Parts: sequence; C-alpha cells; structure tokens
Amino acid sequence: MSKVITEITPLNEKDCFYLVDRHKTTFVYPIHRHSEYELNFVSNCRGARRIVGDSIEDLGDFDMAIIGPGLEHCWEHAQCDQSDKREITIQFSPTLLSNELLLKNQMHSINKMFKAAEKGVAFDYEAIMKAYSILDELVRIPNDFIRLLRLLEIFYHLSLAPYRTLASHTFANATVTSDSRRVNKVEEMIKENFRRTLTLEELSSLAGMTPTAFSRFFKQRTGRTLSEYIIDIRLGYAARQLVDTTMTIAEICYDCGFNNISNFNRAFKAHKGCSPKVFREHYLKKKVLV
Repeated sequence: MSKVITEITPLNEKDCFYLVDRHKTTFVYPIHRHSEYELNFVSNCRGARRIVGDSIEDLGDFDMAIIGPGLEHCWEHAQCDQSDKREITIQFSPTLLSNELLLKNQMHSINKMFKAAEKGVAFDYEAIMKAYSILDELVRIPNDFIRLLRLLEIFYHLSLAPYRTLASHTFANATVTSDSRRVNKVEEMIKENFRRTLTLEELSSLAGMTPTAFSRFFKQRTGRTLSEYIIDIRLGYAARQLVDTTMTIAEICYDCGFNNISNFNRAFKAHKGCSPKVFREHYLKKKVLV
C-alpha cells in the first residue's frame, strides 16, 4: 500500500557528503526515504509543514532537522505564502563517522544525537541560528576538507543544544537507547506485548521495584508516565500500519491494542494532530508535496 518513494541520492561513495543550496517558491518533492542521514535547513517557511515518520508539524520562519536513514519525510507547502524559501540540504552516509570514532568520549554528544535522529530530531530557534551561521559559511567555502570540518562543527553545536525527537520509535523502528538496564528491559517488554493489557504490577515486578517506586522511576527516566508510553507505542504501530498496509482503520485500532475505535481516533488525533484517516491521506495523496 505504501506510496513512499525510496530516493537514490546523488552522494558518491568517495564523497563525505552531498550538499545542495537552493531557493524555491514551493516545495515539490513527495514523501520519501533514503539510506543516508539528512540535515535539512529551511528559512522563510512559515505556514509550511514538516512530515517526519508519524510526526506532522506546522513550521515557523525557520526549520532545521536531522533525519535518520530509512525514515519517511518531506516538507509540504501547506499554508506557506512566502515566495522565496531557502533550503540547504546535506546528505551523508551512516558510515561517515565510524562506530569506533563515535564511541570516543569527545564524540559522546554527537553519537547520542545521531541515535536520536533515527526518529528525526528538530531544533529550537537559538540552535538553528547558531548552526545556520556556520552552514551559510560552509556553502561558500570552495575547499572540501574545510567544508567537512565546518560540518563536524555544526554537528557538535547541534548535539549540545536542546532538540526533540519527532517520530515515535515504533514507527521508525528505532533502537532503545536508555542508559538504564531496568528501563530497557521494560521498554522491550512493552514493545513485544503492547497489543495486550499490561499492568503496572507486571512491569514493576519485571524491574524489581514496587509499583509506586517504579512509576516514579520510569517517569524520571523517560519523561512520560507508563500509560503515556504504552499509548505512544500503540499509536506508532498504528501509524506504521496506516502507511504500509491496506487494513481498515477499525482493524488497525484493535490490532494495536485499543478496544474502542472512538478512543483510538481521539488518542491518535491528540498525539498526531490529525485523525487516522487524514494521516493515511498524507501518505497516499497525489497533491504536490515538499
């Protein structure tokens, strides 16, 4: 069912990255995915919409995101009425920085950001402006080696700035990255059993804690309550089914652990900003996207 394009990028295996700097009146590229990471900066884009996995967000004047390999994404024109938008796109291989290098202490924050980018990450205005000042210089430098150094500098500044993940890790099929073995154990349990009822007592026992202590511990480590986390997992799975299968919305509702389609529709809209029907249409529609 999926209409998502798999893009073959212009990145040459002998190049560190591919860069394109363009001005455009509209966004025209459909929802797509590719095997490279992508750093994308857009200015003068108020009213446009960014789709990354199951995240759909309206944009302000500036946007910067890093998208991990294989994750569906696009920028959609939506309500943007600006006639001159600047877009700078940098695509680079997952092997640009080796695993051995990323595990060094000096690369810790960059490694953490790249792992988060499996779900897509977006940055606030201050981080965007700081990175853009380097990015604007990078595109005008003729020396490719110096360009690479500037790109690493951008990665470093962004990795230290506040950022937030976009797609749910169920949709993105991202790896669990908590530094707590207890949380990892519970998250894996939820991921494998989210279709059935999971009780606080069952999961707290798995972690070797009392229910009260576990609830507090889980919220501190994940930023979400246990029930919020389970709902996120179910909705991420539902979003993936909406994109990749021909199952009806009702079938998906029950398959992902909800027992009431009204509750499913309400939860989906509250978390994703649109109904399951509209979300599916974003991936199937033939109108021009960015």
